[in-house]
Amino acid sequence: MTRCYFMIAVVALSALAAPVIAKGTYQEPDAFVAETFGGDPPEPSMLWIRKSMQRDIMDIMDRKLKTLRLRYWTRDGRYAYILEEVGKEKPITVGLVVREGEMEKIQILVFREVRGWEVRHPFFTDQFKGVKLDHKLRLDEKIDGISGATLSVRAVTKLARLSLYLFQHCAELNAEKS
Repeated sequence: MTRCYFMIAVVALSALAAPVIAKGTYQEPDAFVAETFGGDPPEPSMLWIRKSMQRDIMDIMDRKLKTLRLRYWTRDGRYAYILEEVGKEKPITVGLVVREGEMEKIQILVFREVRGWEVRHPFFTDQFKGVKLDHKLRLDEKIDGISGATLSVRAVTKLARLSLYLFQHCAELNAEKS
């Protein structure tokens, strides 16, 4: 009988501990950028958020950005962004790579929420590969949600849309410099 209570206690404690274990840093942002560019990251560039961009960003994010500029890294047509969006209560830090207007990679770098950590797994993030923005600034493919992680899914999806939108402006700026 004591053994039965012990097993019940172990199962109950492991269920309670799972969300705590799920929180954390999965990869440092600098390491993500270095990995994206084969261990030799380029110097960061800055995109100034013009007033003309604010309306589109508001449509994508359902809020104003609290910054006037965003850092990004680019080389050989690949653009990397480190962005954050709140899931339920805390920010989720995400690394995103866009190439030729398509999402190449999404990786959850830091997850601070208690629920919704499943968005870090490839079964979710791989859905974004090859996705583009349509003319209404929506993703051109449906992204399947995760039961119990709705707010985290929504946050990551917004960041995917934002990175694809930012790419359009960054690529335009870089073309002007050439």
